[in-house]
Amino acid sequence: MTTVWKRVVLEAHLPHPPERVYPYLADPARWPDFAPAVAFRQRIGDAPAEVGSRWWAVDRIGPFRIRFADVLESIEPVERVVWHSSAPWNSRVEYVCLPERGGTRVHAAYEGDIAGWLALTALLPGFAWRRILLRDFRGLTRLLDAEVG
Repeated sequence: MTTVWKRVVLEAHLPHPPERVYPYLADPARWPDFAPAVAFRQRIGDAPAEVGSRWWAVDRIGPFRIRFADVLESIEPVERVVWHSSAPWNSRVEYVCLPERGGTRVHAAYEGDIAGWLALTALLPGFAWRRILLRDFRGLTRLLDAEVG
C-alpha cells in the first residue's frame, strides 16, 4: 500500500479564552459543529474520556466519505490534547492552547503517513493544507461568537 508522509503546522488566534476553546478541541463529538470536513464522530463505549478512549469517525473529502477511528493519545486539560487517527489517515494531531491577548493562540501540528488514494492529498503544498485546516478555527470562532451573542 502506498503511503506519503505529511506534516503541517499552523497557528490560529481565537478571540476566546482557552477555557472556552479547549473543550471543543478535546471532544470529537463537537467537531462536526465547526469543522467542515468532519461528517461524524461517535464515542466507542461509555466510560469517561481518558487516554486510550476511541471514537468512530467519518470525514468528507470532496464527494468521498473516509471511515476511521480517532484515539485520545494525550490530554492536559485546558492546555494540550493529542489525537491519533487510524488508517487511511495514519496521523497524529496535537493542539496546544495558550492564552494570548485576551484570547487563545492554538498551535496545531498535523503529521502522518497518509495511505491509499488519500496519499494524493499529501501532494498539496503546505500553504493549501494550512488554508484548508484554518477553516476549522474560523468555524470554531463563529460557533463561540454565537454562544456569546
